[in-house]
Amino acid sequence: MQVKLISSLPSLALVLVLGCSEEIITTNASKDANAFKDTNNVTASAKPPAGGGSTQPLVYYTGDQSDVTTTTSFGIALIGGADSDTNAETAAFQFMTSKSGGGDFIVIRASGADGYNNYVYSVIGGVNSVETIIVDSRAKADHALTETLVRNAEAIFIAGGDQSDYVNFWKDSKLEDAINYAINTKHAPIGGTSAGLAILGQYYYGSLSGSITSAAALSNPYHKDMAGLGGGGFLNVSYMTNVITDSHYNERDRQGRHFTFMARLVQDFGVSYNNVKGIGIDEATSVVVESNGTSKVYGAGSAYFLQGFGGTPELCQSKKSLTWNRGGQAVKAYVIPGTTNGTNTFNFNTWSGTGGAGQYWSANAGNFVRN
Repeated sequence: MQVKLISSLPSLALVLVLGCSEEIITTNASKDANAFKDTNNVTASAKPPAGGGSTQPLVYYTGDQSDVTTTTSFGIALIGGADSDTNAETAAFQFMTSKSGGGDFIVIRASGADGYNNYVYSVIGGVNSVETIIVDSRAKADHALTETLVRNAEAIFIAGGDQSDYVNFWKDSKLEDAINYAINTKHAPIGGTSAGLAILGQYYYGSLSGSITSAAALSNPYHKDMAGLGGGGFLNVSYMTNVITDSHYNERDRQGRHFTFMARLVQDFGVSYNNVKGIGIDEATSVVVESNGTSKVYGAGSAYFLQGFGGTPELCQSKKSLTWNRGGQAVKAYVIPGTTNGTNTFNFNTWSGTGGAGQYWSANAGNFVRN
């Protein structure tokens, strides 16, 4: 392994690794365990911050350091977490690298190391380089190096960690602007897993004070652990307008809290009941979205596509149990099981899919029902 200073860096595919403060993330433990480990004659180098208290981010680099410019194609890879070495993860990263046009791939995270570098560069392949940037402060999010690397990226991924860090450190920063430039002007693909998934929608749950459970959210939609619910003014990802996402969905019983997030968006954020949407994804499951809005669902779990249906919440107040019933049809859901080949699909333009099953979700005095 080489450790060296890198004064100039190539155009990069942007991979953002996002995490959840609310969770103990094991998603990429195996990758991070091999950080700094060089295999298959791949050169890995790290650019450490200069001196104590430097605002320059730590950057881990793998592959060809020469700059390349490739033709990119926009797409989104949505991963539900706990995805290490699964069919869902492989499909998502193959999708992203193909969309990068063989360019440079960046991972952005606020903790951890270069665990994704060798996996993307050597196992998935098809990219010029992989760089992981550790952006763990607002100063680093506003640093010129961070801005340059991200604006020059050819793909974007956000991995697991602490999603409150991404809201606190990255929102309203030069990094945020650079991400939006890369995906909307250069049309670079973007992806996220676990907490990375959590910030890809127009609206998000930042988990600023603790993890809210479904039971707590349904019993009090304004519980202190709901802090961090927000949106409009962070990432601007096509097809994710009026959408709020959630991960580790079935495994951590998150349907009820996600339903409550949607109720709050209608109640407090000006989203009309028939336009509010949600995407929940199980562990070891991914949804890959093409530039035309069509998508495929891969993996062992399911993806849940939600939309408000019956009307506004009847009762959504502090310290009172949520009632959003509307005759048992407050929200309509389409639940799509993943497959190895991605045979089941969903169209983000029409908000309809194939290979799944329809449901209605509702809550009466905090009692959550799916039927």
